[in-house]
Amino acid sequence: LIRVTKGVHNAVVRTTQLLLACVLLSQSAAAQFIDEFDGPNLEQWSHVSGDGSASIEFVQGEGHGTILVDATRDSRNIWWAFIKNNVAPALDLNLLEDPDYELRVEARIRTSHAPRRVNLHLNTQRTADFHSHLMEFDIPDTAEWHTISMTTRGFDAEPGDVVNAQMALIDWGRGRYRVDVDYFRVDVVDAKAAGPDRGEPLPYHPPIPDPASFEHSIPAAQDAMIDLEHPDANFNGWYAADARGKAPVLTVNGTLVAITRWDLEQFARASCAGLLELTTHSVQRTQSELEEFGKVRIVEILAGDPEWDQETVTLTGLIGARALDDVLNEQMIIDVDVAESGRTYATISRPVLQRLLDGTTRGLAIRSLGAINVAFYALEQGTGPRLLFSTD
Repeated sequence: LIRVTKGVHNAVVRTTQLLLACVLLSQSAAAQFIDEFDGPNLEQWSHVSGDGSASIEFVQGEGHGTILVDATRDSRNIWWAFIKNNVAPALDLNLLEDPDYELRVEARIRTSHAPRRVNLHLNTQRTADFHSHLMEFDIPDTAEWHTISMTTRGFDAEPGDVVNAQMALIDWGRGRYRVDVDYFRVDVVDAKAAGPDRGEPLPYHPPIPDPASFEHSIPAAQDAMIDLEHPDANFNGWYAADARGKAPVLTVNGTLVAITRWDLEQFARASCAGLLELTTHSVQRTQSELEEFGKVRIVEILAGDPEWDQETVTLTGLIGARALDDVLNEQMIIDVDVAESGRTYATISRPVLQRLLDGTTRGLAIRSLGAINVAFYALEQGTGPRLLFSTD
C-alpha cells in the first residue's frame, strides 16, 4: 500500500511538473518574435540607408529573406544600411521589470562577401545612445550559414514602447552585396539561465585598454608604402625633414597607403582584442563638418604577395593581377582619429587578430579617410608600428 501510494504521488508530481513546464513553454513561446521568412510578406520589415549613396532592398528569397545593398555609386565608403522591425507586440515587456530578464536577438545568416561584419541592435523610441545594445559579428566565409545572437544588458523598455530590432551592414565597400537571413528572432530571456550568445559578439568601438596590460608587444617585420598614382615605385627611402632633422616615416594620404606585415607564427590563439600602435611624426589636416572626414582607416591585407620586402615592394608587386579591393579588405577593421603627437591606438578585434596569427590575413594597411596627410614613424626610427595582444 505504501509503495502504491508513493507511486501515485510520484506520478502526480511528474504530471504536475510536466503541466507546469508546458505552461512555461507556452508563455515563453507567446513572449517572442520570430520570422522564418517562409512567406511572401515582408511588409512588417522596413529598410533604411544613409551617410552615403548606397541603396538597400529587403526581398523574399527561397525560404529566407535577402538584404541587397548596391554601393556602386558611393564615393567614400562610409555608408550604413539596415533592416528593422518593431517586435514589441510579440514580447511580454512586463518581464523586463525583473532585472534578471533581458532581450536576446538572434539570426542565422549567410553573406556574399567575407570577411565582413554585420551588427545586431535593439532600441526604443526613447533610445539616445544608439551604440548601446549593439554588437558586431565577424563573418569569416561565404559558404556557411552562421548563427549570431546578442543579449542586452539593462535594456530599458516597458509596455507601450516601440522595440526596434535591427541588423545592419556598415562600410562593406563600393560594390553590390547580399546577406541571406534564414530566420530572425527576439526573445525575453532570463539572462542568467539563457546561456552564452552565439557567434562572437564584438563591442562597437570599445574603449582603449591600458597598452601595458597586453602580454606581447611585437614590432612589424616589414613596413612600406604603396602609391595609387605611381604603382611601380618603391618608397623604402621615404623620409620627413624638419628642424629636428630627417626621419624615416610612413605617409598616409589620398594616394599613399602604408602596409605592414608581421612574423607571428610562434603564437597560437588570441585571447582577446589587441591594439595596433602607431607613433605620429606630423599631421596636416583641416577642420571639416563632413562625416568621418580626416580619420585613418585600418584594413586587412587579404591577398597579394605574402613575402613582400620593404626594399622592393610596389603596388603592382603587391597585388599582382588582382584588383586592389581584392587584396585590401574593403570593409575596415576600424576608423580612428589620429593623435597629432604621441601614439595612436587602433583596436584590432580578436577574429582579425586570430587571422593574423594564422596567416590567413597577411598584414595590416593604413589608408586615409577624407583629406588628411599624416606621417607615422617607420621601423627604422625604432618607434614604428607595433601589435599589442595577449594569447591563451
